[in-house]
Amino acid sequence: MRIIISNASDEPLYEQVARQIRESVLKGELKAGSALPSIRTLAKDLQISVITTKRAYEELEQEGFVETVPGKGSFVALQNKELLREKRLRIIEEKLAEIVDDSRVLNISLEELQEMLRLLWEEK
Repeated sequence: MRIIISNASDEPLYEQVARQIRESVLKGELKAGSALPSIRTLAKDLQISVITTKRAYEELEQEGFVETVPGKGSFVALQNKELLREKRLRIIEEKLAEIVDDSRVLNISLEELQEMLRLLWEEK
């Protein structure tokens, strides 16, 4: 698992950690049952506070991405496939909403935006 922290980002450190773990789970890079690094190990590796990593893990646990077993550690939670799809759709919708907002500011028409999306889709 690779996590990159940016001190220059406006996003709090714990959110950066949580977001990157969440994205790894959603992309299937981290499978259900996979052990996550201990809070202390992750804090040491990222050179951040243990409190920061603990907060990230707690947020992920509240969202259902992580399960913590006392004395054993934290693990990627089993994900319901339909729920996982809904979570992925929500992320896509959020990104698309940002793109729509930026497009409106730049006076990019819906047709131009659709053409960009079509070209990107076909490129992959």
